[in-house]
Amino acid sequence: MVTAIVGANWGDEGKGKITDMLSQESDIIIRFQGGSNAGHTIINNYGKFALHLLPSGVFYNHTTCIIGNGVALNIPYLVKEMEEVMAKNVPKPRILVSDRAQLVMPYHIKFDEYEEERLGKASFGSTKSGIAPFYSDKYAKIGFQVSELFADEKILRDKIARVCVQKNVILEHLYQKPAINEEELYQTLRKYKEMVEPYVCDTSAFIQKAIKEGKRILLEGQLGTLKDPDFGIYPMVTSSSTLAAYGAIGAGIPPYEIKKIVAVVKAYSSAVGAGEFVSEIFGKEADELRKRGGDSGEFGATTGRPRRMGWFDAVASRYGCKLQGATSVALTVLDVLGYLEKLPVCVGYEIDGKVTKEFPATTSLAKAKPVYEILPGWKTDIRGIRNYEELPENCRNYIEFIEKELEVPITMVSNGPNREDIIYRNMEKKEIL
Repeated sequence: MVTAIVGANWGDEGKGKITDMLSQESDIIIRFQGGSNAGHTIINNYGKFALHLLPSGVFYNHTTCIIGNGVALNIPYLVKEMEEVMAKNVPKPRILVSDRAQLVMPYHIKFDEYEEERLGKASFGSTKSGIAPFYSDKYAKIGFQVSELFADEKILRDKIARVCVQKNVILEHLYQKPAINEEELYQTLRKYKEMVEPYVCDTSAFIQKAIKEGKRILLEGQLGTLKDPDFGIYPMVTSSSTLAAYGAIGAGIPPYEIKKIVAVVKAYSSAVGAGEFVSEIFGKEADELRKRGGDSGEFGATTGRPRRMGWFDAVASRYGCKLQGATSVALTVLDVLGYLEKLPVCVGYEIDGKVTKEFPATTSLAKAKPVYEILPGWKTDIRGIRNYEELPENCRNYIEFIEKELEVPITMVSNGPNREDIIYRNMEKKEIL
């Protein structure tokens, strides 16, 4: 059985916690896209972690964690992250890396930095992790696949020479930066081979065998629907598909094997970086929500940047759930809202004088104004509650209002940062997988 855990919003919805929690009942956890450009914050009995490349199932002895072929693989970052996790007494994770994954190269990170510098105020707000240059090279067929690290020296050197011709022209004439040294690049790839060799295998074959054996498998997505390059708020998006459908490609399995899709939805809205954000709030109102949000405030796990804050956007979240094909929803950080007298919910967009409940493309989205419905708050701390019926009435009303707007059942409610801070609603944990 394969279950995908994906974000319905801008990212930062709490997917890491949900994956960590459901990994207890799972055998294999697979990262299928993205790279070290976004983080999953997890709090468990080992401590607090911000994972970027490692799948969020690394904290269990029984799990196998896979870096799928769709991932932007920064090998030194992966090794560093494993060392940091083990330094906190986490047993050495069982990691497999797809031989078809491609490598984030040092020059990808440099190109990312140079382009943001060149664009200035028109920049995309990149994390400067090399992700856009990486995926550009992958689809231009000049990226380096893990399997190529094991090729004959002449073959590898020939490819390095071809790549450097192109890259160095851009470095010299567009950015006025130093050229890439071919010998240094070759030595870097040799070092990468030594670092990753113990983990490399045909992960697609491994996963398909596990499916036949009836193993429980989680696909872990990065970011959310609104950062998808096709269906997100283009061009302020990431460079790989954030949709559950891409999980089949990024893991190397048939699409029909994905039986369940958990869309993680935040109880309010937040976003990092530029782009349209209809329900955004500002000033003291935003500062207070940011300060209370999450375990240590709403700041990016990778960049540390303060997140932009907003009220719950039912238009964007419903769209996100539909595009993901959600079979259920995990509603997160609900406990954060316990200080508010009133809770605005964006239920529509006014565009050119007309109200719509459909999420539009970016050109129309830029003109959208939020249409709010105001719900009463519950003005109490809900952490520690494990039974849905014990939640305050106004809290349950808020959840059920959102569920009606999303048109997808909310089966999990997260009411705190820790692994055990979860309420299962209308089904047991094992039924979600």
